[in-house]
Amino acid sequence: MGGRVVEVSGRVSELAREPDGPDGTDKDTEAEACGPPTPGSGILRVFGRQLKRFRLRAGLERAELGKRTGYSESTIAAYEQGRRVPPPQYIDVADDILDAGGVLKEMKGEVARAQFPAFFRDAARLEAEAVELHVYDTHLINGLLQTEAYARAVFKMRRPLLDEATIEQRVGARMLRQEIFARRSMPLMSFVIEEVVLRRPVGGPAVRRGQLEQILLIGQMRNVEIQVMPTQREDHAGLAGPFTLIETTGGQRVAYTEVQMTSQLYSERASVRGLEAQYGIIRAQALPPRESMAFVEGLLGET
Repeated sequence: MGGRVVEVSGRVSELAREPDGPDGTDKDTEAEACGPPTPGSGILRVFGRQLKRFRLRAGLERAELGKRTGYSESTIAAYEQGRRVPPPQYIDVADDILDAGGVLKEMKGEVARAQFPAFFRDAARLEAEAVELHVYDTHLINGLLQTEAYARAVFKMRRPLLDEATIEQRVGARMLRQEIFARRSMPLMSFVIEEVVLRRPVGGPAVRRGQLEQILLIGQMRNVEIQVMPTQREDHAGLAGPFTLIETTGGQRVAYTEVQMTSQLYSERASVRGLEAQYGIIRAQALPPRESMAFVEGLLGET
């Protein structure tokens, strides 16, 4: 089908490593376990080396930096070794304390995207740059609309099972994506959700109720339209599955599809145009936004 979009993000030049101990290991890791970074986490290693360099320049031990930032010594070691993803608030505080001149802050966006599964990172970058975003969902509420409780329930149901640390990391990353709703330059967004998705009791009745309330809340935003595709529709243009359409600030139009841990980004115009036409038909077949919100209110009244 269409051509694959290859991520070309801003490159961060790698500085020379700090001197290691005589056995080739990081000389101030002491007895800390040093697990290998996850695939695709090169930005974490670069950030970690920069963090360590600024800490050493400031003459601070990890314990002292930990006291001043509110993080444990072992956590800072994990950040410096690229084994954990530092949260945005830590990066801001560390940059100020270490007088890094904004170098650490400049990497904040790329570091944040390292929280996402490797197959979603390119899409996450494009999503964050979107001026238009249009989504059709068939199995779950889209991550941009999910409550924290709903997202946690989704990740807990993954098979093979995810460990608790990974679940919390994924939930945090999903909530981070929702900053798109707070952007000053509000993107135009639309969502079409299958009725069965709204009826599926993911996480139990309380979680489902909170999720329906979230949809109603976001649906009131001026730049967002949410529609429901009734199960009883005889004509349905979306039987081939879910997809997302994105237009970036640079005018690039792409389509994103995902299934079973495999994703594809299409940039070739013919492929994207075909999905754009399909989405237009799906929207025409779904309930209009106002009727959709009334439908969700009805479901909420049934819970």
